This record gives sequence, structure tokens and C-alpha cells, in this order.
Amino acid sequence: MPEDSPLLSELIGQVIVVDLISTYACLGVLTGFDPLFLDLRDADLHDFRDGAATREVYVYESATLGIRPNRERVLLRLADVVAVSRLSDVATG
Repeated sequence: MPEDSPLLSELIGQVIVVDLISTYACLGVLTGFDPLFLDLRDADLHDFRDGAATREVYVYESATLGIRPNRERVLLRLADVVAVSRLSDVATG
């Protein structure tokens, strides 16, 4: 069960990147999770249809320049998540 996940638990309080199966990605501080949702605060929910940057370029720029929050809180369905990583783990050089 996700609520018992030590892998997700170690990410609580950290800025993470969540890649979704859709054209969206979300960057923000993971504050919790349950069997259905990840709970992120001070988040940037980004739709890649709204700009020219690829997912990789956008995440790279966020890692080097900082995230641009546009949501105080976002709940992301775990069923839509492809990958989760620390923003600090994004290769910047």
C-alpha cells in the first residue's frame, strides 16, 4: 500500500518532480500521500501544450532557476503518476 511506502516517505518535505501520463508534470513539496493521491504544496502544475519547452528542458530549467509555483496545494492521482524524483536529483550539468 502506498501509505506504507518507505520510498515515498523519504521524500516528504522535499521538492519533487512528478511526471504524469498526460501532458502534465508537477513540481512541488511533497507533504503527504495516501492510497489514491500525492499531496504537494507550493506546486507548479505545468501543461506542456502551453509552451514550446520539452518536459526535459522545463524540468532542467526549474532545477537550475527554481520552480514557479502556481498552486498552493495540488492532489495528484497516483494512478496517473509515471515517475517521482527529487528535483535535486535532476542532472544540471
